[in-house]
Amino acid sequence: MEKVCVGIKKETGHVDERRVVLTPDHVKKLIKEHDIAVIVQPSKLRIFKDAEYRAAGATISSNLESCKVILGVKEVPAKELMADKTYLFFSHTIKGQKYNMGMLKQILKKKITLIDYELVKRDNGRRVVFFGDYAGYVGMINALWTFGKRLKWEGVENPFEELQQTCTYDSLAEIKKVIKNIGKKIKKEGLPNQLAPLVVGFTGFGRVSKASQEIIRLLPSINIPADELGEFYRKGKFSNGVIYIVEFKKSDMLMKKEGGNFDSYLYRKYPDQFTSKFEKFIPYLSIIVNGIYWEPQFPRLVTLSYMKQFYEFNPNPKLRVIADISCDISGSIELTTKSTTSENPVYVYEPLTDKVTDGVEGFGPVILAQDKLPIELPKESSQSFGNALLQYIPQLARADYSKERLELNIPKVFKKAVIAHQGELAKRYHHLHAYIDKKERKK
Repeated sequence: MEKVCVGIKKETGHVDERRVVLTPDHVKKLIKEHDIAVIVQPSKLRIFKDAEYRAAGATISSNLESCKVILGVKEVPAKELMADKTYLFFSHTIKGQKYNMGMLKQILKKKITLIDYELVKRDNGRRVVFFGDYAGYVGMINALWTFGKRLKWEGVENPFEELQQTCTYDSLAEIKKVIKNIGKKIKKEGLPNQLAPLVVGFTGFGRVSKASQEIIRLLPSINIPADELGEFYRKGKFSNGVIYIVEFKKSDMLMKKEGGNFDSYLYRKYPDQFTSKFEKFIPYLSIIVNGIYWEPQFPRLVTLSYMKQFYEFNPNPKLRVIADISCDISGSIELTTKSTTSENPVYVYEPLTDKVTDGVEGFGPVILAQDKLPIELPKESSQSFGNALLQYIPQLARADYSKERLELNIPKVFKKAVIAHQGELAKRYHHLHAYIDKKERKK
């Protein structure tokens, strides 16, 4: 009986992608404990070296033809897709993202089965395999680093100047140590008086937001309910020795257009009946960390029209940084006009002129909109992802993908993550045909 083979693809769609879904230790377990062959495409960029995979028992080869299942991190360029294979990666297609419709068309044409990690969820909606924690960690670290750089440009000496960008450190533990030391300095010496109160607002209740808050809570901090924020400012009894944290619930950010209390069920069913009330909190916030899930039918939290008005009447706004970890272009944060990279991570959006300038200088908030934040901690984020994924690989590798989609013997949590099977979109993803056809009509 021929041994089952799994392939690990070289990341070629994104030149800065160093992560991998399975580390050499994970591969060793697949080979030794589950008798599964593993072929790893050679890569000079990957955080783990080819030699480490070879030592774990893998075969290093560019040829993945013998692999029934092929694993990657990000999208696979359309020209590299092999017919009749099963691919697992983050496809970024379910919102009809136009930049990936050509790839999806080829997936259907080549009768490929596509399983998207983003859709692997338990019945309660919680994702099973994810880099989200590390997006939150890196997003918050880089937000604090950006905040320090912005203040320095303004001529405000501040303890955040000690912090560097995440990618310059060797580990998350090293960064946490630096932030804890900054916290000790804040507690002992206080922040510059003109910054008090320093309020950081968090949107979203998922892993991204929780991980972001884990970082900020390394500093001396106090929680404030959103509905008490205005009164907190009016009383003026705040300290420059702590960071104030506001975690916004949906009911804090959204309201019915016709009035009345927020209703979560109605919002999920009829999002067009709701509008944002988040903007009333913006004057109080120094940093916004956005981690919500957003689609075009949902209301925006921060609009260009509001920010233009806000900056017109506020010559010295408190708001310095918007860390848009969700990174939806012109999405929940309309000022997010482009995504950024580790090499060029931030830009200033000037609401009065609509001017966008890379860096931290300008009259407007600094936007951090990196769409691949976990790549700044590639080793640890890969280890975490692989720890979650490994247990499912044996069943995924041995499944008979010649069967009909509903008959596939794959783990239950992966069944709804099958976007396409044998070149046919699953029923729940039939809406993507319209996006593919739209792209074709524009050619």
